[in-house]
Amino acid sequence: MDERPAYPSDLSDEAWELIRPVLTAWKAKHPSVSGHAGRYEIREIVNAILYRARTGCQWRYLPHDLPPKSAVYYYFGTWRDDGTAETIHDLLRWQVRESRRRHEDPTAVVLDSQTVRTSTNAPKDTTGLDPGKKSPGRKRGIATDVLGLVIAAVVVAASVHDNAIGIALLDKVVRAAPTVTKAWTDAGFKNAVVEHGARLGIDVEIVQREPGARGFTPEPKRWVVEQTLGTLMLHRRLVRDYEAKPASSVAMIHWSMTDVMLRRLTAATTPTWRDPPT
Repeated sequence: MDERPAYPSDLSDEAWELIRPVLTAWKAKHPSVSGHAGRYEIREIVNAILYRARTGCQWRYLPHDLPPKSAVYYYFGTWRDDGTAETIHDLLRWQVRESRRRHEDPTAVVLDSQTVRTSTNAPKDTTGLDPGKKSPGRKRGIATDVLGLVIAAVVVAASVHDNAIGIALLDKVVRAAPTVTKAWTDAGFKNAVVEHGARLGIDVEIVQREPGARGFTPEPKRWVVEQTLGTLMLHRRLVRDYEAKPASSVAMIHWSMTDVMLRRLTAATTPTWRDPPT
């Protein structure tokens, strides 16, 4: 990395130190079959994943001064499947919450779903038509705490009803944060979610739009999850669902939020096209 110009999405030294212990321990448990330490630095692999999340480029369009797509995708897929990406995400979430003088695990969450179009490489059996929005693609369901940090995420076909998404999210919330006793949703989630939450010990409240409200009006308690969905859209890989596997879409949500939380913890910002060159 010292031999190339830095990209705005690169990990700072402070950010790398926050996740280095996890990845160093992972690497120690997964030595190369041939016995060598590996041709590419793990930090550079993470830089490539974050570059892709931020810019939205295809695997084969990764810059030549980053590790090749074969190496980056190997680690991305491995960390997706063995839970390492989610582990890093969750550890950072706990640190962000503690920095805001909160307990590690929340007691309340907010649920929402978002329909996004998919690319042509998405298998048909993982996509569908959202009957409400008349939009084809997939749905992302996320549960956030009151700080807007992601507690759980699911990605399904857009034809799947919000009830099924809400039930899946609540199941994941219970496993990730068993301290949760309250959840807020919008009117798209029906009584089935409320009843499932009651069985899990979670009081699910459906937040109704204010009578007579017109245009965009932030809804009490629920605005924070909308803000998180907007923040995720700053990572262009999430503007459309380009992943062939829904599990990869969930992993990209985790990596994008990891990027957000690393910058919050290190007080760093990403330059935009409006910022003058240094």
